[in-house]
Amino acid sequence: MRHCVGASNGGAGESESRAQPCFGVPSAFPPSFLQLPDRPARPRREGLTHVLDKGCTLGGLQDLLRTSGQWIDIWKFGWGTSYVDPQLHAKVRLLRGMGIRVCSGGTLLEIAWRQGRVDAFFEFVLDAGFDCVEVSDGAIELPPGAKHRLIERARRMGLVVLAEVGSKDPAKVAQAEDWLAEMAGDVDAGAHWIVAEGRESGTVGLYNAAGTVRQSLLSLLAASPYAARIIYEAPQRAQQSVLLHALGSNVNLGNIALDDVLGLETLRLGLRADTLGIGLGGTEGDGVHV
Repeated sequence: MRHCVGASNGGAGESESRAQPCFGVPSAFPPSFLQLPDRPARPRREGLTHVLDKGCTLGGLQDLLRTSGQWIDIWKFGWGTSYVDPQLHAKVRLLRGMGIRVCSGGTLLEIAWRQGRVDAFFEFVLDAGFDCVEVSDGAIELPPGAKHRLIERARRMGLVVLAEVGSKDPAKVAQAEDWLAEMAGDVDAGAHWIVAEGRESGTVGLYNAAGTVRQSLLSLLAASPYAARIIYEAPQRAQQSVLLHALGSNVNLGNIALDDVLGLETLRLGLRADTLGIGLGGTEGDGVHV
């Protein structure tokens, strides 16, 4: 606590002063009295926080950026929300101005492909000011060649590509060999990042129906040649905690709810019981010396 020195203790005729709280006087920010894991500054190549916009208002976005903007790396307009959001252009301008990448939802491109409207989709993306697109086949089974052509086309247009692997169908159990083969093809086609499917629910793809991480799949993904490119969708706090313990404070996490951005950062830094002391060695102590 900061103190103001010189406030009287209230006794008549006394000149002795006491230190009093200086309420409303700003102190140094951010504080630095704790030992915490290192977190790179934006633009980050690791430790990405990828958030899911399910219909945030422009005012809500402005408020969120004031408190949590420094911790957001990629803002995804979920599914087809960008198609119906009347504040899309204003939101994209604000996000890009803050140095945050803006991504379209993969489902929107899947629908455009199915309807033969891919040209119109890319015109829409560029007009809106997106700098990223997600290319997925989680809702519609794209032939591998079609997915790769979409990735290649987006790259030629100067867009950053997030290629998602895994199905949104809970009846389809993720097979590691299939995911690794798909990752290899997507990276060869030009994908910058690979998104490991988890959905908004966190109950498919990387997770079972109860939301528990498929540990064998995670181990193979983390040991793959594409490990540094993977963004793990992890909408649930328990999932975030498991991934942080397994892969460290600077694992890339996606589909984070907007209200959870600051909470996730406390998990990354070990400022929460779930990840207390993560990424730090040494001995414990209260740091008090007399």
